[in-house]
Amino acid sequence: MATAQQIRKAYLDFVLTQNEKPKSVYSFVKKLKITEADFYQFFSSFESIEKTIWFELTFETISKIKEQEVWPQYTAREKVLSFFYSYLENLKNQRSFVVYSLKNYRGKFSTPDVLSGVKPIFENFAQEVIDEGLDSGELAERRFLSKRYKDALWIQFAFIVNFWINDDSEGFEKSDEAIEKGINVTFDLFQHSPIDNLLEYGKFLSRNGKFADKMGF
Repeated sequence: MATAQQIRKAYLDFVLTQNEKPKSVYSFVKKLKITEADFYQFFSSFESIEKTIWFELTFETISKIKEQEVWPQYTAREKVLSFFYSYLENLKNQRSFVVYSLKNYRGKFSTPDVLSGVKPIFENFAQEVIDEGLDSGELAERRFLSKRYKDALWIQFAFIVNFWINDDSEGFEKSDEAIEKGINVTFDLFQHSPIDNLLEYGKFLSRNGKFADKMGF
């Protein structure tokens, strides 16, 4: 009986040489000389194999960066930068699969099915980092908006992975630049700014309207 690893390897060999999925589970397991029951013991479909690979790539990256001795000393910004730099390094080991897996995705406002298992663990990681940033004062606590910070980071996730897939620069140096600029701009928006001071001042005036009237404002 085949193992999950053997089935996954055979599937990857097939799609990366044929540039398409097998016609059916029946034809796939026949070539592998196993039964359909053997296949379904581990995977519910070909898509579930791809989802598993994406999940493992993401989970491995998060686990590895958290094992760094310097991790507790990182700011929220540095932790997210560390994730993306490490993630692309991890994806390099499976670049052919990553390109194949996402090549037919054309949606702009939805998550590809193969990343449906990635989104929850990434957002959980992002929220954990954001909460630390809010507690430390690194990030601005904004009513309603701070709950959306993780969504902004997920958008960055989708953008960076797509950018990397299409990056033909030496050593993917443009992707590193995309990470640096994208995450830094995002965290600049997360942090306190003159706009926050203006909003706070507006709240102060609204709470003290009678005093402002007496002052002639």
